[in-house]
Amino acid sequence: MRKLLLQSLLQPPLTEGAPTVDEAQIAELAQALVGATRRRLGRSLSIREVDAGSCNGCELEIHALANAYYDLERFGLRFVASPRHADVLLVTGPVTKNMRQALERTYAATPDPKWVVAAGDCAANCGVFAGSYACVGPVSSVLPVDLHIPGCPPTPTDLLKGLIALVDQDAITTRAAT
Repeated sequence: MRKLLLQSLLQPPLTEGAPTVDEAQIAELAQALVGATRRRLGRSLSIREVDAGSCNGCELEIHALANAYYDLERFGLRFVASPRHADVLLVTGPVTKNMRQALERTYAATPDPKWVVAAGDCAANCGVFAGSYACVGPVSSVLPVDLHIPGCPPTPTDLLKGLIALVDQDAITTRAAT
């Protein structure tokens, strides 16, 4: 027991290092997103994240956007708890039979203009869950998807770039308004 205690005191912790991300790039991307959302919506962008049946890999990266390292709140971007306050539904994972109705209700509760973003490969084509008896299919089989962000899982930087692409598209604004 003493040997283990001594080893644990002398060895450094077995953790991963911080991600190698350019802080200037993150700030530039976030500022571009804030500017685009203010032009399109007149206010900041509110995001409601919905897990439709994923393995939680995408959720870890999405939650990283709100942690102290990326801190999107400083740019006016925020995650909201209610779909009634959201502009964007950020959906991860393939849609399972148990989550289909909940996803449809969440979409119906989100006010217009609203956008749906399918984050990750599973949301686009069911990924490793393809063919499972529990899956209804990708997000696009249940909701109209405006943007797909590829990756397994997509990085926080990829998610930020995807949100900028979403807000900058004129076609999406006209579709959401109809």
